[in-house]
Amino acid sequence: MVGASAVWDAALEANWAGDPVWFHGDVASGNLLEAEGALTAVIDFGTSGVGDPACDLVIASTMFTGQSREAFRQTVAQDDGMWARARGWALWKALLGLANSNGRDPLRGHRVSR
Repeated sequence: MVGASAVWDAALEANWAGDPVWFHGDVASGNLLEAEGALTAVIDFGTSGVGDPACDLVIASTMFTGQSREAFRQTVAQDDGMWARARGWALWKALLGLANSNGRDPLRGHRVSR
Protein backbone atom coordinates (compact mmCIF):
# COMPACT_ATOMS: atom_id res chain seq x y z
CA MET A 1 0.00 0.00 0.00
CA VAL A 2 1.28 3.44 -0.91
CA GLY A 3 1.17 6.12 1.79
CA ALA A 4 -0.66 9.42 1.39
CA SER A 5 2.61 11.37 1.20
CA ALA A 6 3.83 9.24 -1.70
CA VAL A 7 0.51 9.67 -3.56
CA TRP A 8 0.64 13.44 -3.05
CA ASP A 9 4.29 13.71 -4.10
CA ALA A 10 3.67 11.68 -7.25
CA ALA A 11 0.70 13.89 -8.14
CA LEU A 12 2.78 17.04 -7.73
CA GLU A 13 5.60 15.63 -9.86
CA ALA A 14 3.27 14.68 -12.73
CA ASN A 15 2.69 18.09 -14.31
CA TRP A 16 -0.03 18.51 -16.94
CA ALA A 17 1.69 19.45 -20.20
CA GLY A 18 -1.25 19.04 -22.56
CA ASP A 19 -3.57 21.64 -23.97
CA PRO A 20 -6.28 22.81 -21.58
CA VAL A 21 -9.55 20.89 -22.02
CA TRP A 22 -13.01 21.20 -20.52
CA PHE A 23 -13.50 19.18 -17.34
CA HIS A 24 -16.56 18.51 -15.20
CA GLY A 25 -14.74 18.88 -11.88
CA ASP A 26 -17.01 16.72 -9.70
CA VAL A 27 -17.62 13.36 -11.33
CA ALA A 28 -19.05 11.59 -8.28
CA SER A 29 -21.79 9.01 -7.76
CA GLY A 30 -24.34 11.70 -6.86
CA ASN A 31 -23.73 13.44 -10.18
CA LEU A 32 -24.16 10.37 -12.36
CA LEU A 33 -27.61 9.24 -13.50
CA GLU A 34 -28.25 5.72 -14.65
CA ALA A 35 -31.13 3.70 -15.96
CA GLU A 36 -31.21 -0.07 -16.38
CA GLY A 37 -27.54 -0.33 -15.42
CA ALA A 38 -26.27 2.17 -17.99
CA LEU A 39 -24.94 5.69 -17.52
CA THR A 40 -27.50 8.11 -18.98
CA ALA A 41 -26.31 11.54 -17.83
CA VAL A 42 -23.73 13.50 -15.90
CA ILE A 43 -25.22 16.44 -13.98
CA ASP A 44 -24.12 19.38 -11.79
CA PHE A 45 -21.55 21.34 -13.75
CA GLY A 46 -20.99 23.89 -10.94
CA THR A 47 -17.26 23.17 -10.74
CA SER A 48 -16.56 22.72 -14.44
CA GLY A 49 -13.66 24.58 -15.99
CA VAL A 50 -10.77 24.40 -18.41
CA GLY A 51 -7.42 22.82 -17.60
CA ASP A 52 -6.13 19.41 -16.51
CA PRO A 53 -8.82 16.72 -16.85
CA ALA A 54 -7.25 14.47 -14.18
CA CYS A 55 -9.85 15.64 -11.66
CA ASP A 56 -12.52 13.82 -13.66
CA LEU A 57 -10.74 10.50 -13.19
CA VAL A 58 -11.13 10.53 -9.39
CA ILE A 59 -13.95 8.00 -9.79
CA ALA A 60 -11.35 5.35 -10.58
CA SER A 61 -10.35 5.57 -6.92
CA THR A 62 -13.72 6.39 -5.35
CA MET A 63 -16.18 4.20 -7.26
CA PHE A 64 -14.22 1.27 -8.67
CA THR A 65 -12.08 -1.49 -7.18
CA GLY A 66 -10.16 -4.46 -8.50
CA GLN A 67 -11.10 -5.57 -12.00
CA SER A 68 -13.64 -2.79 -12.54
CA ARG A 69 -10.99 -0.15 -11.75
CA GLU A 70 -8.54 -1.79 -14.14
CA ALA A 71 -11.21 -2.00 -16.88
CA PHE A 72 -11.97 1.70 -16.38
CA ARG A 73 -8.28 2.61 -16.56
CA GLN A 74 -7.78 0.57 -19.75
CA THR A 75 -10.87 2.08 -21.36
CA VAL A 76 -9.87 5.65 -20.54
CA ALA A 77 -6.29 4.92 -21.70
CA GLN A 78 -4.33 7.74 -20.06
CA ASP A 79 -0.66 7.89 -19.15
CA ASP A 80 0.80 7.27 -15.69
CA GLY A 81 1.08 11.01 -15.01
CA MET A 82 -2.65 11.49 -15.53
CA TRP A 83 -3.38 8.66 -13.11
CA ALA A 84 -0.92 10.04 -10.54
CA ARG A 85 -2.69 13.41 -10.64
CA ALA A 86 -6.09 11.70 -10.44
CA ARG A 87 -4.99 9.83 -7.32
CA GLY A 88 -3.81 13.15 -5.88
CA TRP A 89 -7.27 14.61 -6.50
CA ALA A 90 -8.84 11.55 -4.82
CA LEU A 91 -6.57 12.00 -1.80
CA TRP A 92 -7.47 15.70 -1.57
CA LYS A 93 -11.17 14.85 -1.76
CA ALA A 94 -10.86 12.19 0.95
CA LEU A 95 -8.93 14.52 3.25
CA LEU A 96 -11.45 17.30 2.68
CA GLY A 97 -14.27 14.93 3.65
CA LEU A 98 -12.39 13.88 6.75
CA ALA A 99 -11.62 17.48 7.74
CA ASN A 100 -15.30 18.41 7.35
CA SER A 101 -16.55 15.42 9.33
CA ASN A 102 -16.50 17.33 12.67
CA GLY A 103 -15.50 14.24 14.63
CA ARG A 104 -18.05 12.04 12.86
CA ASP A 105 -17.31 9.00 10.77
CA PRO A 106 -17.54 10.47 7.23
CA LEU A 107 -19.04 7.24 5.87
CA ARG A 108 -21.56 6.53 8.61
CA GLY A 109 -22.31 9.93 10.13
CA HIS A 110 -21.99 8.90 13.78
CA ARG A 111 -19.54 10.42 16.24
CA VAL A 112 -16.14 8.75 16.42
CA SER A 113 -14.94 8.07 19.97
CA ARG A 114 -11.40 9.12 20.75
